[in-house]
Amino acid sequence: PLALVTKACPDLALFADAEIGHWTHLVHAADKVRPMIGISADAWHQACAVMGHEQAATTVAAILQRAAHINNPGGYLRALTRRAEQAAFSPGPMIMALLKAA
Repeated sequence: PLALVTKACPDLALFADAEIGHWTHLVHAADKVRPMIGISADAWHQACAVMGHEQAATTVAAILQRAAHINNPGGYLRALTRRAEQAAFSPGPMIMALLKAA
């Protein structure tokens, strides 16, 4: 659910144009922040094509939240996208881990 994502990834709200109250707001904020953390347009579009916009945005939000611990956010998103292509990745566990760490 969106409420869990925004609770686990509060840093994304700093880049949102308004309160993140709908999935489209989350997607827009993720697209806005992604170049700031080193995720190319190509990596973003590929992630959206494979995962869907909402899951790609959730993944970017989680990457942003852990940006201090991720050396190459763009490469990490590409790796997660490849895993998603093989049905071996879902952002849900990332979100749950962030909630537990908070």
